[in-house]
Amino acid sequence: MLIDDLKDKLKSVEPDLSVIQQFWNNAHIENEFENLTTISKQEDFWQNPEQAEISKELQRIKLQREHYLHTLTLHKELNELIDLFATDESELQKIEQDVHEVCRGIKKFKIDLLLNDPQDNANCFLTINSGAGGTESQDWAEILLRMYVRFCEREKLNAHILDYQVGEGAGIKSATVFVKGKKAYGLLKGEQGVHRLVRISPFDASKRRHTSFAAATLNPEVADVAITIDPKDLRIDTYRAGGAGGQHVNKTDSAVRITHLPTNIVVQCQNERSQLQNKETAMKMLMAKLVQKQKDEELAKAASIQKQKIEWGSQIRSYVLHPYKMVKDHRTDFESPQPDLVLDGDIMSFIEAFLIDQGTQA
Repeated sequence: MLIDDLKDKLKSVEPDLSVIQQFWNNAHIENEFENLTTISKQEDFWQNPEQAEISKELQRIKLQREHYLHTLTLHKELNELIDLFATDESELQKIEQDVHEVCRGIKKFKIDLLLNDPQDNANCFLTINSGAGGTESQDWAEILLRMYVRFCEREKLNAHILDYQVGEGAGIKSATVFVKGKKAYGLLKGEQGVHRLVRISPFDASKRRHTSFAAATLNPEVADVAITIDPKDLRIDTYRAGGAGGQHVNKTDSAVRITHLPTNIVVQCQNERSQLQNKETAMKMLMAKLVQKQKDEELAKAASIQKQKIEWGSQIRSYVLHPYKMVKDHRTDFESPQPDLVLDGDIMSFIEAFLIDQGTQA
């Protein structure tokens, strides 16, 4: 029946509404709105040297607040209307389009609210590196890579593997993926860190439990003018591509490795069609890493993820397959008892938990 379909549709977005309300409260947006409103109403506000900035921020939050309240009200009113016209099929048909639009709007508002930093809209470079432990960690790095590729497929993001360094025996030593699409960096930025896997090793004849580590690094794509790179500071090497790739793999020296000598940052690309294309892509990767390094230094961070040891004690998330099944994010304490689904790319709940937690610090 139509009434059941409409009720189910509205019920399906209740978790999204819960995320919106949780983020709103954690970020103290209502308090910020009241504080800015109080400041703007002061008699001498026109003399405030930050008048323009305060007024602009107040207007932004005011519009966001109106959207927030309107969203909650619409959802409630539509539920009430459905109950009111429960036996009137013609009225329910009139409401149907409104229900679909409100549900779409709620999902869009949730993402816009969680990802409100301008940089969140950027495409990004995702790099996976295996930790110490040889075959175990290299296999885990490949599993982690697949998880992110599957996530991108779920979220309609384009994931293009630029570099793929095959491991010794199994898995990968490292891989770099260019992720392109709506809110690509914003969605994945919280995945940066060390990931820990606990399982019965498929490579251990004695079937013992092993702990493996791999690290994910995220860099947003930046404009070419973001930073100036002196060609004299670069060492460019070409080599024959190997591993996953297209028709030119293992046939020509089309792969490119660029080392930025002052910082010792190394980037490499092998999956484009020509050496020139690989070089252009590698330069974009280098630009992104240099800009991120510059930001880290400006913020006086003690250490970036690239400098962390990929080992026990520094992980952001643990994936336990034995003796029990559980995935836990150590920053938010969010858990899932279904690691198989998580490793198949179902990580949006972890991403939302991280973004909500960050809202507390907003």
